[in-house]
Amino acid sequence: MEIRELAVSDSYVVDLVPHGDTRGRFTEWYRADVLSQSVGHPLTLAQANHSVSARGALRGVHFALVPPGQAKYIYCPVGRVLDVVVDVRVGSPTFGVHDSVLLDSEQPRAVYLAEGLGHAFVSLADGSSVTYLVSSGYDPAREFGLHPLDPVLDLPWPADVELELSAKDREAPTLAEAQEQGLLPTYAESMARYAELRGR
Repeated sequence: MEIRELAVSDSYVVDLVPHGDTRGRFTEWYRADVLSQSVGHPLTLAQANHSVSARGALRGVHFALVPPGQAKYIYCPVGRVLDVVVDVRVGSPTFGVHDSVLLDSEQPRAVYLAEGLGHAFVSLADGSSVTYLVSSGYDPAREFGLHPLDPVLDLPWPADVELELSAKDREAPTLAEAQEQGLLPTYAESMARYAELRGR
C-alpha cells in the first residue's frame, strides 16, 4: 500500500497491491495501521455502505456537519467510478478545491477523506460497485449536499457520459447558496475534530 495526499488537504489516495495467480486475485483493500500512520489517528468504523450504480449515475456532492462529521474510506471492487473530493470547509486554505481519482477494479485504489469534506462519484460502467467505510452513522439532520453540476465547483464529470442524478441531488444548493444558508462545516470545527481524534 502507498498513500499520498490529494490536492484537497486531509484527503488521500491509497494505491493497493493486488496479488493474483490462475485462481484469481487477492487484495488487502483496507489496513487500519497503514491509514492511521498517514492520517494521524485511526478511522473509527461506525457503518459500512455499499452501492451498485448504472453507468452515468452520479452520487453527491455529500457532506456531514462537524462535529462529528463523517470520514469515508471508499473502494470500488467491481467496475469503474470517478471519485471526487471537494473541500467545503469554510475558511480552509483549499476551500472550493476538488481532486479526483479513478477507482477501477482492474487497478485497485481507495480514497480516504476526513470529516468536513464533500464527496461524490460518477459510475463509468454498468454495475459499478462502491463500498465505503464511514466514521459515523447516517444522520439525516446533519447530512447535506451540494449540486454536483455547480459551475463554480467545475467538477470533472466526463463529457461522454449521460449523467443521472437523484431528485435530492438535483435540488441541492450551489456552494455559494449553501454558504449563505450556513449549511457548510467550517475549517476551525474540522481542525478541532481532527485534534480531538489524534488525542484519543
